[in-house]
Amino acid sequence: MSTLSPDSPPLPDSGPFARREPVALAQAGSSAVPRLVVAGLGVLGLAVVSLLIGVSHVSWDALFAAGGDDRATQVLVISRVPRTLALMLSGMSLGVAGLILQMLARNRFVEPFTAGTAESASLGILAVTVLAPGLPILAKTLVAAGFALAGTALFLLILRKLPLRSALVVPLVGLVLGAIFDAVTTFFAYRFSLLQSLAAWTTGDFSSVMRGRYELLWSAFALTAVAYVVADRFTVAGMGEAFTTNLGLNHRRIVALGLAIVAMVTAVVVATVGMIPFIGLIVPNLVSLMMGDNARRSIPWVAVMGAGFVLLCDIVGRVVRYPYEIPVGTVAGVVGSLLFLYLLLRRDARVG
Repeated sequence: MSTLSPDSPPLPDSGPFARREPVALAQAGSSAVPRLVVAGLGVLGLAVVSLLIGVSHVSWDALFAAGGDDRATQVLVISRVPRTLALMLSGMSLGVAGLILQMLARNRFVEPFTAGTAESASLGILAVTVLAPGLPILAKTLVAAGFALAGTALFLLILRKLPLRSALVVPLVGLVLGAIFDAVTTFFAYRFSLLQSLAAWTTGDFSSVMRGRYELLWSAFALTAVAYVVADRFTVAGMGEAFTTNLGLNHRRIVALGLAIVAMVTAVVVATVGMIPFIGLIVPNLVSLMMGDNARRSIPWVAVMGAGFVLLCDIVGRVVRYPYEIPVGTVAGVVGSLLFLYLLLRRDARVG
């Protein structure tokens, strides 16, 4: 078998970026599906809790008592259910997008928020807000997706040009590129008096999600389903360009498809609820510790755990300062950073 090309080095046998084999579920065999069902039921339990938390009183007694409570029903249908669905859809899609990007970049510490994808999407939203403010939200999202696609492609292009692709240098490159996009966005937002609007789509906040203002997130769910259908191709692409070509697959087409999914998902989430960091980084890494590097087996787990992670962060943010709320992006940043440090400092996660 031919060796891998220099631009796509193989994953090392040790260190935090080593190719992982299934650990926790390797001996479970057919028990993987029941465990996934149990995890899904746990997420549904968090969703039920999310429906009942808030300033407005919503309880089962109020909903199902004789005559019912019209106000409680309206709060549930107009606000709570859309919010809970938005939380789950965002967590699922961002987790899977992070998994895909890690495979394409061949680095476990890459996600849409450490590769410049989210920042370039934010720049696209600002551009369309300044140049064509009357466009519908779908058109703005498509423009943001185009910017996100360009930003992510630039990130991968820079990686190909690096003479030394250190495991720790790759995420630093993404952070620097994202900081550049963020600086440009902030500068023009300041010039056009849009700093307040910029804060709205750079902070993941679900407090304003209502019926009619979240439905675009279903397209992110559809893209997640597409990712599952072609998951085996992403697994092969993660082994390098030469290996993919030897199997008769077009590596560039797989990468293009993966980038399109990541860009669209990121743009939809940023345009709808804002940026939510660390989901695409933490969740795929935790799942890979159990499932290994097989995308088809990992994607259902990433989707379930991503939804549960965002739901849990939202519940914490709504309870800590009740009746006020802490944005989900803030809670996810704190919890995600702690989990990120844990992944870095694990005894078996030290670089060679």
